[in-house]
Amino acid sequence: MLHSAHGREARHEMKKRSISIIFLTVVIDLIGFGLILPLIPIYGERFHAKGWMIGAIVSAYSFMQFIFAPIWGRLSDRIGRRPVLLTSTCCACLSYVIFAIGSGLSDARVALAVIFVSRLFAGICGANITVAQAYIADITPPEKRSAKMGLVGMAFGLGFIFGPVLGGFSSKISPTAPGWTAASLCALNFISAFIWLGESWKPAEHSVIQRPHIEQWLHTLRTPRLNLLIGIFFLATFCFTCFEVTIGLLIIKNFDIDTTKSLTTVSWLIAYCGVIGASVQSPGMIGRMVKKLGEPKLIAATLFVAAIGIGLLPFLRTWAMLLVGLGIFAIGSSLTRPPVFGMISMLTPANEQGATMGVTQGVGSVARIAGPLFAASLFVVHASFPYLICAALCFATSVLTLQCLTHIPLPAKPESSILQAEQRPH
Repeated sequence: MLHSAHGREARHEMKKRSISIIFLTVVIDLIGFGLILPLIPIYGERFHAKGWMIGAIVSAYSFMQFIFAPIWGRLSDRIGRRPVLLTSTCCACLSYVIFAIGSGLSDARVALAVIFVSRLFAGICGANITVAQAYIADITPPEKRSAKMGLVGMAFGLGFIFGPVLGGFSSKISPTAPGWTAASLCALNFISAFIWLGESWKPAEHSVIQRPHIEQWLHTLRTPRLNLLIGIFFLATFCFTCFEVTIGLLIIKNFDIDTTKSLTTVSWLIAYCGVIGASVQSPGMIGRMVKKLGEPKLIAATLFVAAIGIGLLPFLRTWAMLLVGLGIFAIGSSLTRPPVFGMISMLTPANEQGATMGVTQGVGSVARIAGPLFAASLFVVHASFPYLICAALCFATSVLTLQCLTHIPLPAKPESSILQAEQRPH
């Protein structure tokens, strides 16, 4: 009995440590991403890039994620989560090294080409979010997955708080410093994961289904209820990118400030949203809300809150009211994702977690490409149009969620994908 109790305690401690390392891995990964992304337009201006060139560099990452996220997810089902996470982290480090080299070149055309290649490479190898979500599903009982998925949302918030700050400070040192800073963070990330992260999934002990790339997409998107949940994630990502790409323009229009001041202000406002998003996605808070409402009702409620927040934004003409509107939208959009991913993991067989999360993240990449194009085009017609349309989409999806998801029976016990590695990796 004593030996069994010690074994359970050891497994519990390993699960806690694994969750902490996964959280740290995603945080550092997103700090690096948030460090570089806001600087790309500035580097574009420095190298006299045309607008479409800057757009291509920004979109390159998401386009490659669309193609490769499902591939990495399927690979993690076949060979395990740990090697894919380590490979992804190592390649992210290399992509930032390439970015640093490109940002220091004197020939503008060559510099832009190298920066573009660095973002393509980063998108190809960016598997950390996909595999981290599969890892969390592996080691967490179904009834606690939505709460634990909130850790990924917290990581997003923290990444977009600290990333731009580090980028701003390091860019004052030299043009290459942001790239080297991001690369250094990823190197530390790789070392910590290599030393401390155990394996959560042993494919040899399970029957792993391997489908061709297109067939995997079709299989996942044809699965009832999963396709609706993935559609909700697409919508949440789409609306946030619409907000992200137009909020600076909206501030210039509504508050009559210049472009330079708008860039600084937007950075602080995005950080403000990040703080709120990170604070409301703690596992304890989400766990209590899931226990009280259940995942479907929580998704519907948060979509409704997001609809109110984003619909109000173009009509708020004082800074205090704008902060209130942003806070409402940040709460709604942030709280939608953990229960969505919790339900996706619960409705996915244990041997397909990586593949399904990969397809989901691929769909999110499509939203990050389509959102800016949609919002920027509509903003020219009328500043309120992208916000009102996003509000209507959120509201309609909230109603659809109540109608289609509230009667889904969810598993109450963990599947076979519980943490299996009980020894430190070598």
